[in-house]
Amino acid sequence: MHLTVEEALSVYPLSEARLIAGSKGTKRIVKSINVMDAPDISDWIKEGEMLLTTAYLIKDEPEQASSLLHKLNRRGSSGLGIKLGRFWDAVPERLIAEADELGFPLIELPFQFTFSDQMNGLFRAELSRSTGALQSVLEKQRRLMSLALQSVRSRALLEAVSDCIGRSLAVVGRRGELLFNNSDVVEKELLAGWPWTAKRRKVRIGEASAYRLPLVQGEETVGFLVFCPIDPLVLPVEESLFVQGAELIAHHVRTGSGEDFEQELHRDFARLLRRCIKGDFSAAELVKAAENVSPGLLQAPFHLVLTDVPDAGELRPHELTRMKEEYGRHPELAKLNSFHLMVDEGLLSLYSGVRMSPERLGGYIEYCLGVAGSRETRDPLAVVGGRKCKPEDLREAYLETKEAMRLKPYWPPGRQAAYFRDLEMAMVLRHVPAELMRKYSSRTLAGLLCREPEYVREMLATLEAYLDNDGHINDTAKKLFIHRNTATYRMEKLSELLDVDFKRTDDLLRLRLAFLFRHMLEQGEVS
Repeated sequence: MHLTVEEALSVYPLSEARLIAGSKGTKRIVKSINVMDAPDISDWIKEGEMLLTTAYLIKDEPEQASSLLHKLNRRGSSGLGIKLGRFWDAVPERLIAEADELGFPLIELPFQFTFSDQMNGLFRAELSRSTGALQSVLEKQRRLMSLALQSVRSRALLEAVSDCIGRSLAVVGRRGELLFNNSDVVEKELLAGWPWTAKRRKVRIGEASAYRLPLVQGEETVGFLVFCPIDPLVLPVEESLFVQGAELIAHHVRTGSGEDFEQELHRDFARLLRRCIKGDFSAAELVKAAENVSPGLLQAPFHLVLTDVPDAGELRPHELTRMKEEYGRHPELAKLNSFHLMVDEGLLSLYSGVRMSPERLGGYIEYCLGVAGSRETRDPLAVVGGRKCKPEDLREAYLETKEAMRLKPYWPPGRQAAYFRDLEMAMVLRHVPAELMRKYSSRTLAGLLCREPEYVREMLATLEAYLDNDGHINDTAKKLFIHRNTATYRMEKLSELLDVDFKRTDDLLRLRLAFLFRHMLEQGEVS
């Protein structure tokens, strides 16, 4: 029998009884019923046993009644039922007060029902409950067997097992990584005490009870399955359901057509990520899904990187896969929490928790692009998106990188990687009329454009290199393969010809705008 005192008092004819003290103890478990027929009955009481009595042996000895109450409480009895009307007309107030103080259920039994009536009612209720539980378990086992015959894997399998058994569950990998969790328990509490021994057992997780089982393939433990929360008084027949569920999950991990279970979860998340960047799935739900794949992936500021290999033809998927592998091998990029997704525009890489400038991240990306460059196809290109702080910005970040890749004609010359923020001006200004662009750039560079063509070409290249290198003479000289003094002389000459001061921000902005308009006019992508 496994009923609480509160549940027992709802079973007829015990439902006619009255709880007169010890309401704090109504959650005590009634495991069996005993009748007091000997003075030393308290010495034979077992834990969880409820004692029924007419009070005959204690009717004239209040001290003995008090002693009995304390002994029953110490031995873990679930309650004391006293039948009034024959030896006692009322339970002594002192006994009621002591029972309340102990939180020990004291029950006033109805006179018209015998003890056997009370006991039979409880036994019938327990039999009905146990029979119902057994039928429920058998039905769940049938459903689990049906699942075992289907080719269901990954998240769908776990959700189906959880739904079938009626318990939330979590799957933990062999290295202690949380692969799946549909319970309300946080990862830190679930993984408490890691590493675990490969034994099935009941455990405490926070304030709840749980059942933990190893996922075993042959002699090897490949992970753990945790059901949480569970009823602390779960029946052995229900425990067999947990074992069957663990065997089913372990079997599908092993026979997944060569697919690793974690890869299955990654594919599920990739599908949701594609929907999110298309606007068909909420960012909040994606954050929850991300916790099963890479905890914290969308909980911190992130950057999106879009990589493509233009005109690679049939080799494009292969080249993009090669780029993904190259990113994974880079010592600095490998430290970042990341996820890679193949989209129509190329390889979309999400780097989370980036504590570096976009330029530094772009430097690592550009290094990988150079290493993975292919002779058979054009060199790979990449766009490093701006820093985003909220998961809701994910779709916006994707659209930005997509647009920046389309603006390849406006990238700095010779660069394989570009930053979205460097292209924002081109995105804003591309709708300026072509004639207005032409007049502005001609007027700004008029002092130089009237010179000899060869001289104009050389000086324009110097000025553009100076602007691209943020006004650093040394970097300008290195880029042009000329001496620093030569670069300095040219910049001084340009200052005279164009009537500008290279230390003034306004003059630098005017020159940048003039070069941007020239590039846009050359590409013909203006209105």
